[in-house]
Amino acid sequence: MGAFRRRAGAIATPRRGSKGLLSRFRTVRCGGAQIEVVVNANDEERVGTVAKGGIRLDRALVALFPDLSRARLQDLVRTGCVRRDGTQVRDPSAKVAVGAQISLDVPPAADAQPAAEAVNLVIAYEDDDLVVIDKPAGLVVHPAPGHESGTLVNALLGHCGASLSGIGGVRRPGIVHRLDKDTSGLIVVAKNDAAHQGLTAQFADHGRTGPLERAYAALVWGVPHPRAGTIQASLARSRHNREKIAVVSEEAGRHAVTHYAVAETYPEVALVRCRLETGRTHQIRVHLAHRGHPLLGDPVYGGAFRTKAARLSPDARDALATLGRQALHAELLGFRHPRTGETLRFESPIPPDIAALVNALAKA
Repeated sequence: MGAFRRRAGAIATPRRGSKGLLSRFRTVRCGGAQIEVVVNANDEERVGTVAKGGIRLDRALVALFPDLSRARLQDLVRTGCVRRDGTQVRDPSAKVAVGAQISLDVPPAADAQPAAEAVNLVIAYEDDDLVVIDKPAGLVVHPAPGHESGTLVNALLGHCGASLSGIGGVRRPGIVHRLDKDTSGLIVVAKNDAAHQGLTAQFADHGRTGPLERAYAALVWGVPHPRAGTIQASLARSRHNREKIAVVSEEAGRHAVTHYAVAETYPEVALVRCRLETGRTHQIRVHLAHRGHPLLGDPVYGGAFRTKAARLSPDARDALATLGRQALHAELLGFRHPRTGETLRFESPIPPDIAALVNALAKA
């Protein structure tokens, strides 16, 4: 369990907890709310009682447990480690009422070094310097809170052993760029530091002076107009929801450029091919949603368009429900080999779940 550290100014006196265990008591204030904190000596559980309500759960948790960051506490809420009056709560913004009892179970700290695991990988190319993986949807690239195992990094450690670049640190060995968990397609991984540096330089250059290419296939609601063009809109973490990325003013965010072209149209939907000039988090998803054409199945940026599914054919509706993710696939990856200088170019066919949706749309 996470250790409880007393901070300067905190009132702490020993007393007996509900289970007869020696506990520590203190009173803190958060936005006018007085909160009693009881921590069992064995640190199995942390319990706080709110004497004045009306504050967000994550703010109350920050005051209750200051040895944990707000981001860490929000992750614990989302992963089901927090209970309010005995009921699990997964929304960090949930309000806390007067007299509510908050219980926090902190799981043991994950190992700093991810474990090697036997996870099947589809390998498009591999040599002594790098490996190109065709990542399936649902596979997280590297360990993070809530996803400490079963990631691409765990699989790579099982496949490559110690033969991965260490530049990304022990949590991200070999990782040069990322794909979202529910985005499928091609990703290149460095097997040594020299390859990592060479690949990173190409991604940082965005293909301006080299052969770096990144292309994606996406199904979007509606047909973009014009049918081909460039979206330039700076991106930054949303101030209202830290889970989301938002379009912001040029000075407030990072420069982001997406080139797109409509490849095919169907009733209510278009197949769009996108090429990245920059590679920001959620870039394609946010840029297309900003233009009014969010990706089919996108739970973060396409929620307002879910009612459009009613206009699809029954087969297309079923295929969309089966998809269960954003319809986005990294279908092309090209770069210069960091050691030989050879231009390498890989293509990945649209995976079966998106292909089934395309076929259903085409039959409508």
